[in-house]
Amino acid sequence: MNETPAMPAVRPSERGFTLLELLVVLAILGLLAAIVGPQVIRYLGSSKTQTAQVQARNIAASLELFRLDAGRFPTAEEGLKSLVKAPPTMPLWNGPYLADEAALDDPWGKPYLMRVPGEHGEVDVFTLGSDGAAGGSGEARDVGNWKN
Repeated sequence: MNETPAMPAVRPSERGFTLLELLVVLAILGLLAAIVGPQVIRYLGSSKTQTAQVQARNIAASLELFRLDAGRFPTAEEGLKSLVKAPPTMPLWNGPYLADEAALDDPWGKPYLMRVPGEHGEVDVFTLGSDGAAGGSGEARDVGNWKN
């Protein structure tokens, strides 16, 4: 006699997911990622731009303190590093005006630039944005201590 072994009864609570159910969940997750992903990336890009503007204004305020002590802004040769470390030709230096030299780099890892006299004020502190080139739009636009 051919007897087939008895299959144990499967309770509903022990059932797995079907392939169709898994595909539906993956499709929903894919749609969410497609909708939310670009928004998150846009938000992160604008936050770097806003951070750069705040940092440029802080550096400009430090330059004003430097000018109060020295009677002038740093020269192009002294640069922004003179806010952290005293230039050798500066007897009236009363710094550091910034705590760390890392504060002189923008959110994209490039050094901030300084222009004296500035096009927007007495001194311009700015970054060329994510692309490192003048002009641009969005995250690649120039950001500085001036009002936009």
